[in-house]
Amino acid sequence: MSFTYEALVFFLALFALYSPVAALSSYLPYVRGYTHAEQLRLALGLALNALVFVLIAIWVGEPLLELLGISTAALTATGGIALILASVPLMRGGGEKKPDDSNEEVVKPKNPLFTPLTFPLTVGGTTFAFGVAASADVGDVPGRLWLSVAALAYGIVTGVTLYLSGHVERRISLETSAILDRVAGILLTAIAVILLANGFTDLVTARLNS
Repeated sequence: MSFTYEALVFFLALFALYSPVAALSSYLPYVRGYTHAEQLRLALGLALNALVFVLIAIWVGEPLLELLGISTAALTATGGIALILASVPLMRGGGEKKPDDSNEEVVKPKNPLFTPLTFPLTVGGTTFAFGVAASADVGDVPGRLWLSVAALAYGIVTGVTLYLSGHVERRISLETSAILDRVAGILLTAIAVILLANGFTDLVTARLNS
């Protein structure tokens, strides 16, 4: 198989794992309170973070994991914990505004670029594992260069998705935002539970096999 085919398969795998439609809805609570320019900077920052994360997986992922003694299963479980911490307050409605606060300025959330926007909502242990596996398949530098092109395309997709979430967030009412926050919190908590279960299951399986 050609390097271009491997790169295309790699991009499609990342795209399917990421699921832009689901990601867009999960970003909505975290872009609220930011201006259009600030949301654009968040989008550019997310694209760069996603690109760097996947490039690390492609070029130095396997030896880096061995050096640090960290498995992709541990990264997945850690992502689940981080996502639970961010999603449970949304599910409980902790971020909703009270009626008598309607005239007050919307308070910006703490900069969410690294956590949870980049990790674990956009990239995580499975993403890293995809990069390591694809790199092992192609084997040499030309193949990894093509994978890097796929990583760049993936980074652009994530940035555009976050940018579009800002447009959606500005066009919905506060009442709709509150409802979507609750829904997003439920979905994100469910995803976090899946990440935790998969991560811990893989950790236990690897320990038993060793």
